Amino acid sequence: MALVPSTAIDGPVFAEVDMGGDSSSTTVRATVVQASTVFYDTPATLDKAEKLIADAATYGAQLVVFPEAFIGGYPRGSTFGVTIGSRSAKGKEDFRRYHAAAIDVPGPEVDRLAAMAGKHKIFLVMGVIEREGYTLYCTVLFFDPQGQYLGKHRKLMPTALERVIWGFGDGSTIPVYETPLGKIGALICWENRMPLLRTALYGKGIEIYCAPTADARDVWQASMTHIALEGGCFVLSANQFCRRKDYPPPPDYMFAGVDDEPLPESVVCAGGSVIISPSGVVLAGPNYEGEALISADLDLGEIVRAKFDFDVVGHYSRPEVLSLTVRDHSLKPVSFASAENKAESTRKS
Repeated sequence: MALVPSTAIDGPVFAEVDMGGDSSSTTVRATVVQASTVFYDTPATLDKAEKLIADAATYGAQLVVFPEAFIGGYPRGSTFGVTIGSRSAKGKEDFRRYHAAAIDVPGPEVDRLAAMAGKHKIFLVMGVIEREGYTLYCTVLFFDPQGQYLGKHRKLMPTALERVIWGFGDGSTIPVYETPLGKIGALICWENRMPLLRTALYGKGIEIYCAPTADARDVWQASMTHIALEGGCFVLSANQFCRRKDYPPPPDYMFAGVDDEPLPESVVCAGGSVIISPSGVVLAGPNYEGEALISADLDLGEIVRAKFDFDVVGHYSRPEVLSLTVRDHSLKPVSFASAENKAESTRKS
C-alpha cells in the first residue's frame, strides 16, 4: 500500500491512498467529506455540498459520503430547553427553527441532491435531517450516478438527548444497494455499536459500509476497525469538523455542558473521518486537522481475501445455535380499514 502525498488546494485537503491492487480486481475511488453544516441555512449548506461534490469528482471520486446530519445540522451542545417534566419556551422555538431547516423526503432538496449526483456521475451518501410532518428523523439518503434517488436509512436508535428531537427508524429502512461499485449501505453514529443491526447489514452482503457519525473521539476509530474486520468490508466514516463560529452566536445558540462559552475559533467537533480496509488497514485518515476530502482507492479483491479468514454470516456462522430475525416492514400508527377493504375488493374482482 503506497501513500500518495496530499494535494494542497484552495479549500479542503485531500489525503489519497493507492492500495496497489492487482489488475483482476475492481478498484473504486471513494471519498469521505469532513466539513461543517451552515447551521440553520439549508440552501447555503446545499451550495456547500455541491462545491465539495464537484471537488471530489475532480479528483476521480466515484462514491462520496457525507457526515451525519450534514443537511439540517447536528445540534451539538443544544438542550432544546428540556428537563424532566418541562420544556422551555426558548427550547420550543429552537426546535421550530431546527424543524424549518430539515428537509422533506421526497422534496426539492432531495431533487437537487439527485441532480448533483447525476451531474458529477457519482454515488452519493448524504446525511440529512428528514422532516415527516412534525417529527424529525436522522436519515441517510442514497443516490446513483444517473441522478436517481435510491432510498434512505433512518437512524434506528437515536442516542441520549437525540431521542427528544428525533423519531426512531424501523426495519423498513435498512437497505443495502447492489451497485456496480459493490453493495453499499449505511448505519449512523452509535447505532454502529448495535451488534444485531450490523449483522442485518452483513446478512445483506454489504461490501462498502458507510458510517456517517458525530463522534470524534479516539475510541470511535476502534469501532470502525472492528466493523471492517468483523464484516470483511470497507468502512467509510465521515464526521463534521466544526468550530464554534460555524453555529449561530450566543445568546441565539448556546452550548450546554461546558464551563465557559467556547470562543469562535474553538473546535467543537474534531472530525476523525477515516477509511478502513476489510483487513483492518487504515487507508486514509483519521483527520483531526480541519475540513477535508479524504479519499482512498478500494481494491474490492481485498473483500474476498478477508472473507477467506472470517466470513461472519458464512463459514463462521452457526445458525443452528445463533440466528437473527429482522422485521423489515414499516409500522404505521394509523390504518384505515375502509381503504384496505376497498383495495382487497379490487384485487378480488
